[in-house]
Amino acid sequence: MIAEIRQKIFNGDNVNTEDILHTVKHCPLHEVIELAHQITLKYASNKFDMCSIINAKSGRCPENCKWCAQSVHYSTNIEEYGIVSEDICVKHAAENERYGVSRFSLVTSGKKPNDGELDKICSIYRKIKENCNIKLCASLGLVNYQQLQKLHESGVERYHCNLETSPGMFGKLCSTHSQEQKIETIKAAQKCGMTVCSGGIIGMGESMEDRAEMALILKDLGILSIPINLLQSIKGTPLENTEKLSEEEILRTIALFRMINPKAYLRFAGGRSQISEEGVKQALYTGINSAIVGNLLTTIGSGIDEDIKRIKESGYEL
Repeated sequence: MIAEIRQKIFNGDNVNTEDILHTVKHCPLHEVIELAHQITLKYASNKFDMCSIINAKSGRCPENCKWCAQSVHYSTNIEEYGIVSEDICVKHAAENERYGVSRFSLVTSGKKPNDGELDKICSIYRKIKENCNIKLCASLGLVNYQQLQKLHESGVERYHCNLETSPGMFGKLCSTHSQEQKIETIKAAQKCGMTVCSGGIIGMGESMEDRAEMALILKDLGILSIPINLLQSIKGTPLENTEKLSEEEILRTIALFRMINPKAYLRFAGGRSQISEEGVKQALYTGINSAIVGNLLTTIGSGIDEDIKRIKESGYEL
């Protein structure tokens, strides 16, 4: 089965998703990892893409996403504040640029910014653009086409909007907005001329089949930057007692995404600090070729120096 799938992928043929799932779930782990590694070498970029984010507005989110510490529906005791200042954002962007980080994003809580907040955010992006050469991304929720146009005109090149999980799982985890609304935002960003970063969270009770379905939707949408978050069980949220995934299942999931999306940047995102050092090395070998570095929203990531060391040791270029 492994040899057949490898040959089909290398020939550019369509591979049956059921065959990929069977391989990922039942073949020996070292064979699954090696197949994903070979696909990564042939199709994916060897130039590692580092990005960083700033939590530009925190807390009081009206949405009820069960995984999120920022929802007003749950008591998580996180810090709450409005849009941060231009000076703070410019400082963070400049610091990341000095480390060689190629992208910088403002991330805000809430369904989407109001007009006043959006004007402030666009002003921040213009200020960063004046002072830095770092590429600009945005993650501001379910913004509409006109808002996306303003962001694009302010220098934003990429918009981030995660699908989070499969269509069948999404409604069980969030009822205040739909996955269809997310896809509308993604398509609107693409229409504006932006590239899109979209992925999800694994470990929220979904099956490997759910993950494959999400990976296929991302492929159909033409997404080439796919963040893979590991659920960080946050006290006070409905998922606080969710059992962590084993490192083997995490690695098999990364391999699944690589087999379905051979050319994409698979981006390590939130929750990866729960993986062992050896697990991180295996993940990079399996197909992770990009990462959000530094602190990640309400959960702690790892230091940039630490990440750069790991990336270089794994054979990637920066």
